[in-house]
Amino acid sequence: MNFLSLLSVEYKKIKRSKIFLILFAAAFILWIPSIINSDLNFHMETEGISPENNFFIQGFMAMSWFMFPASIVVVTVLLNQTERADNGIIKMLSLPASTVKLSLAKFIVMLSLAAAQILILTGAYYASAAIVSVIQDYNFILPPLFVAKETGIIFLSALPMTAFFWMVSVCIQTPVFSVGTGMASIVPSVLLINTKAWFAYPMSYPLFVVSSEYGKLAANLETAQPELIPWLPVAVVITIICLIISCSCFGWAARR
Repeated sequence: MNFLSLLSVEYKKIKRSKIFLILFAAAFILWIPSIINSDLNFHMETEGISPENNFFIQGFMAMSWFMFPASIVVVTVLLNQTERADNGIIKMLSLPASTVKLSLAKFIVMLSLAAAQILILTGAYYASAAIVSVIQDYNFILPPLFVAKETGIIFLSALPMTAFFWMVSVCIQTPVFSVGTGMASIVPSVLLINTKAWFAYPMSYPLFVVSSEYGKLAANLETAQPELIPWLPVAVVITIICLIISCSCFGWAARR
């Protein structure tokens, strides 16, 4: 089977799963506090940031630190579990395709789901901003080009993190431990973004880029800005290593 055929098969599988329900639920949960506490956006004089920018950045900081990575962890494990139910992995390994292609096909689907999650979260942002605009009688809606740029950067920065979570789900067979490991790896990112070694920890990338944007939008706040060197080479190496390990270990338990 060629790679495109494998991708087609994988996309058909997720149609029968509850993955998209989880993505929509995460987006819904994320923006509820922002709507309830929308009046706080008018009390940011110390930071020197406008209400609409603060509404956007606070929501996306919460998204990039926990909700988005956590969704990827859960969805990645669910995606891998589709092959473990009813010995589906054995049927999959019997296909005329290498385990490398099988693993990469699932990883591409995982990236598609991560992109879908960001699109859903962005749509939820605009819906929430519209609701808050009515409640507060103030325009909270930012230009689509600005929002698209920020969400695009978040997605690109999340590629190494997604590769890491995919590696974890492949190597750790027990779903509970796999999810637990992924969730536990998210927490330190809020501390590591304040260190010089943040670029060595891929789970901190999305939060770091959003935090750096906070410093640009807030006149009285300075935040560290990402430097492509050494960030980009380290991110590429981490992604490649994680993919090599996941491709090598994919289906190892069924092959024993």
